[in-house]
Amino acid sequence: MSDKSARQTDDQVAEDSDGQVDPAAARVEEEVRESFDRTVEKGAERLHRGWRVLITTGFFGGMEVGLGILAYLAVLHQTDNHLLAGLAFGIGLVALYLAHSELFTEGFLLPIMALFARRGTVLQLLRLWGMTLVTNLVGGWVFMWFVAHAFPEFAGLLTETARHFVDASLGLRAVALSVLGGIVITVLTRMQEGTDSDGVKVVAAFSVGFLLAGLSLFHSVLDSIIIFGAIHAEGSVSYGEWLAWFWYVVPLNMLGGLVFVTAMRLVRASELPEAPGPDNRVDEASEAS
Repeated sequence: MSDKSARQTDDQVAEDSDGQVDPAAARVEEEVRESFDRTVEKGAERLHRGWRVLITTGFFGGMEVGLGILAYLAVLHQTDNHLLAGLAFGIGLVALYLAHSELFTEGFLLPIMALFARRGTVLQLLRLWGMTLVTNLVGGWVFMWFVAHAFPEFAGLLTETARHFVDASLGLRAVALSVLGGIVITVLTRMQEGTDSDGVKVVAAFSVGFLLAGLSLFHSVLDSIIIFGAIHAEGSVSYGEWLAWFWYVVPLNMLGGLVFVTAMRLVRASELPEAPGPDNRVDEASEAS
């Protein structure tokens, strides 16, 4: 590919009068390229998973989020401090990372990048999203059945927490909380893909857990599992109330993750010379010559 036929990239902008690229700019571009390749590879792996893998990773993903909720309830029960409880919830996100399970909202970045790189299809993306969401909910439902019966002292707390969600009317505040939930959880995926350090990834998980649970942001899977716990524990919350809340949180979570995080990532990735798209392609006639 000749320099003239390629679109101007950040490296080309950084060239000096002699046509030399600044070393710092070259390093940054290489890091972006490596991050893009790594993200695409992981996203493609998710898109091409078989049904059995999709079911098991999604089911255990729901149960592992349940671990975080159990920690959240234990700390909140003892301290009545939502911020401390939110920090404890990070245990669930750490478990997700270390166990290589799947959370529905993780699919807002990695698979999209793979689709952008033409490593999968829209049908595969919809299959991943649909199966992961359903199995997350089933795994969480099962886990909270055990929690509700093992810790009856959490019943009132579960109902009170669930009411925060199901009693919320669809207004500006609910929309903002849902969009923020999608942004925060997708930023977690972005942060974890930006480092090779397991320790830093664990810190990122606790940080996002603190924001999600400590500030009671609306998250379609996390909060649904809490609501299931309330249904199991006292039955004062109904599945109808859950659905009346759930139907608008899912698309708003997706809006937050896809538009405010993933779209910005795609804009940056599109600057890479090897990224797909008409702007980065050499005309076939020029290539042949």
